[in-house]
Amino acid sequence: MKRVSVVIVNHNTADLLAECLRHLTASRLDRPLQAFVVDNGSTDGSAALIGQHFPDVRMIEAPGNLGFARGNNLALREIVSRVPWDADRRQQYVLLLNTDCFVEPDTLQLTARFLDDHPRVGVVGPRVVLPNGRLDLACRRSFPTPSDALWKLTGLSRAFPHHPRLARYNLTYLDPDATYPVDSVMGAYMLVRLAAVDDAGLLDESFFMYGEDLDWAYRIKKCGWSVFYYPAARVLHYKGASSSRQSYRLIVEFYRAMYLFHRKHYAPRTFVLVNWLVTAGIVARGGYALARNVLRPAGAKRVA
Repeated sequence: MKRVSVVIVNHNTADLLAECLRHLTASRLDRPLQAFVVDNGSTDGSAALIGQHFPDVRMIEAPGNLGFARGNNLALREIVSRVPWDADRRQQYVLLLNTDCFVEPDTLQLTARFLDDHPRVGVVGPRVVLPNGRLDLACRRSFPTPSDALWKLTGLSRAFPHHPRLARYNLTYLDPDATYPVDSVMGAYMLVRLAAVDDAGLLDESFFMYGEDLDWAYRIKKCGWSVFYYPAARVLHYKGASSSRQSYRLIVEFYRAMYLFHRKHYAPRTFVLVNWLVTAGIVARGGYALARNVLRPAGAKRVA
């Protein structure tokens, strides 16, 4: 039987979590929906809020802030084990959803139907819109190869957003209204076929926050599945709202994730001098981001 399981990791964002769940429970969907909230040691009453207002949500309380990958995996392990192996796991879908990401009533239905209609697609992501109406560029990405990472870190991708080589990381030269295969969509809304999870495994817990979605997409594609950007479905993303309260640590984690991804997937087959240059670039860009954040007013601090 077709089913969608939703996993939301929360850490001290009770207000966002409540709004996220209100939008989620208002979804129009032609199959059962089961929501899991993994609470990463919140101290803001998030657990009580779930019990009081969303009794149908499966609550998993972690002993502390485990990060995005480990938090999601707590629920993913339960979901994977619950579905019988003699069931058609190609029709079972798992959605990773951020607390600061609000779905429209038909978002889940559209993305689930997309996987229904495209049996070799392992992952689909929607058009992700920021509060100012602009596209969240992270919702359709190429993998950060050494060259693509260089153009991004040096700012050339932003300076030349329509150049098909320099702007490959965020694909800003492509039509945001068209549907096409990409390397990765973003973990804020990432609908994954359970059969693809079976093939690729769970999220890599080496990543604390950031990069685990890229790594997962990389491994899923390596197993023969494709990844698609599907803009007919939309979500609103209050980007950074769930992470800005720890911006300094998460700046470090953002650039650490870039280093981990390169070391895991590219460094073994890259010339050693290039690896040194990539590492130096990541450290320099991360240091610059930390210094720049110090100078921002408290209300404007952010991760990147």
